[in-house]
Amino acid sequence: MKVIFIYLLLELKIIIMNTRKNKKLFWKLQISGWILLFFIYLLLYYRTKFDNSDVLIGLSVTYFSGFFVTLLLRKVYQFTNYKTRSIKSISIIIIIGTVITANVWFWLDTALSHLALGNVQALATLNFNRYLSWIWSNSFVVFLWSALYFSIKLWDEWLSEKLRAEKANSLAHKAQLQMLRYQLNPHFLFNSLNSIRALIEEDKSRAKSMITELSEFLRYSLLNKNLSDVPLRNELEAMKHYFSIEKTRFEEKLEVTFQVDLETENLIVPSFLIHPLIENAIKYGMKTTSLPLKILIKASLEINNLCIEVCNSGNWIESKQDNNSTGTGLENVKQRLENAYPNNHSFEIVKNSNSVCVKITIMNIEGNHE
Repeated sequence: MKVIFIYLLLELKIIIMNTRKNKKLFWKLQISGWILLFFIYLLLYYRTKFDNSDVLIGLSVTYFSGFFVTLLLRKVYQFTNYKTRSIKSISIIIIIGTVITANVWFWLDTALSHLALGNVQALATLNFNRYLSWIWSNSFVVFLWSALYFSIKLWDEWLSEKLRAEKANSLAHKAQLQMLRYQLNPHFLFNSLNSIRALIEEDKSRAKSMITELSEFLRYSLLNKNLSDVPLRNELEAMKHYFSIEKTRFEEKLEVTFQVDLETENLIVPSFLIHPLIENAIKYGMKTTSLPLKILIKASLEINNLCIEVCNSGNWIESKQDNNSTGTGLENVKQRLENAYPNNHSFEIVKNSNSVCVKITIMNIEGNHE
């Protein structure tokens, strides 16, 4: 008799050891659930018979049988392809599986009890009503096991689908960010080449210096081609190269000031986010201000909110009033902010009588460090 039980325990151990790591949850629930059910039944109906070895062995055999037959039922359920079935179809499978398993459990329990305890009276006194009572009791347990099994499976599948959807959404947003970002580079290159062309005939050495600054800016662009986000200090450094180009062209007509809090420099922001704002500030500021054009770039941290401001002297000009405007610069900035920080940012244009400020606020950015 001991040999039979040792064999069954070894088989159980082999099954558990061969189970893949992603099935650990099932085994934890399977083992702990049947052990818990054993002790609940023992405490409810046999609390005065803890010292009775026959009772303990009999209950152990019963719940070990239930444990074993539900493993077989699990194998059946794994071949049902429940993912493509309706709730009604799954319910029918559960009912049929429950009834068959309850009967198998009863006969396996009876056979093992006979081997373990030599109890032959159970079969001798068995009648139809008692048999139905046992089957009903077993069916109730197996039905709950089946319902829990499919509930966990469907819940796990729902979580997996949710993660896949979130990943797909994230990739789509990243692709859109890249597309919007790449729209900026040709626009900037077009303006820079026009500036260099205008300068070549005036001063070749300054034109060379301007080309060097442009190459540094393009180096930043190429090195970060696979990055949608960069530290703010890198973004500002690239903008300084851009201003060097424009300063070479406009000389004393352009004054640029940076006011950047040190605590903001390591914060991560979308690359080339503020470049369109600076382009607009120079382009329209030169048209509407009394020279020199004054541009102020500010970055500060206000209660975990990153505030970036690009201000210029002059007046606001609507894109529809400018025949040379494509109207994509500010819209790109807005779209990128919406993709990167949905419902967690603000974009504000402050129009004064002699100045224009564009303010971007990114909320709760304190933990978003390099």
